[in-house]
This record gives sequence, C-alpha cells and structure tokens, in this order.
Amino acid sequence: MRSLRARTCADDLQREETLMTKGRYARQDKMIKEKRIDVYRNREKYPEPTVCGDCKALYTGGRWTWKETTERANKTTCPACRRISDRFPAGTIEMEGEFFDAHREEIINLVRNIEEQQKGEHPLERIMDVTNGGGKTVVTTTGVHVARRIGEALSRSYKGEFSFQYGDGEKTVRVYWSR
Repeated sequence: MRSLRARTCADDLQREETLMTKGRYARQDKMIKEKRIDVYRNREKYPEPTVCGDCKALYTGGRWTWKETTERANKTTCPACRRISDRFPAGTIEMEGEFFDAHREEIINLVRNIEEQQKGEHPLERIMDVTNGGGKTVVTTTGVHVARRIGEALSRSYKGEFSFQYGDGEKTVRVYWSR
C-alpha cells in the first residue's frame, strides 16, 4: 500500500496534467469562425412607424406587418423588396421529375398557397420568381423559412424525394424536390 504522501504526489501530477490541457495552460490559438452578416437585415431598428415604398408593408412594434397606418410614416425599402430588386434570393426550390411535369399547375398552385399563407404572417417571406428550364422549375424566395416550408409541403402532399441544404450560416437554403 502506498503511503499518504505518495498518493498526494500522484494526485498533484494528475491535477497538473488536467490544468495543462484544459486550464490556463491550454492552447489559445483556436480557429475563429468569421461571423457572417446578412446585409438585408438591419442591425438598428427603423423609426416607428416606417412603411415600405414598394410593397406598403409597415414596420411597427419591432417587426414588419401588413397593417395600415393612419399617422405620417417614414419611408424606406423593406429587406424583402431589396432582395427582389437585387435579385439575390435567400431560398431556392428546385422541382423536377415526371410526376412534377404531369401535375405542374397543381403543384405551382400549392407553392403559391403556401407563400400566401406565410406572407400573411411574415411580410418578408415571399416568392421572388418562378422559372422553367432545363427540365426543372426553380422558385426563388426572399426568406429561408418559406422555402423550407414549401419543400416540406411538397413532400407531405406528394411524397417524392425531398432534401434541403443550408449555406452561409443558415442565411440561405437550397431545397430539392423530385418525383
């Protein structure tokens, strides 16, 4: 049996090794992730009330709404309208396949209905454009949430193969659906 003094030295050595790897002697040269900034989201708040000159959305209570204002409002361009004018989508949905080709009009109607539902609650979540070409249809959106919800609705309603991939620190999303 080891003596009390021997046990104390062994414990001290173990404590010192732990300090070397985790404590004040640990490596300080860590990889620092660069923080991505979404240029379409303002860091400071708009003065209230503020109305978008393009879509007439109203910024009040710290968020964009579809309410109308009776008082004199400041004018600006909302982040969704800036994305549309810059042609810089936050979400992209690619739809393709034989089933899609046979039911294109019905599926596009579902996409429009999901957008109307989302746009009613969240004015910054809109469809920018719907383009056909290369055997697929591409829908671009101003927000990541509406793009993902459209993909989930397609998957729930029509099954098929559905996947999505976030990029740029979850500020963009690409959704794939085929059947």
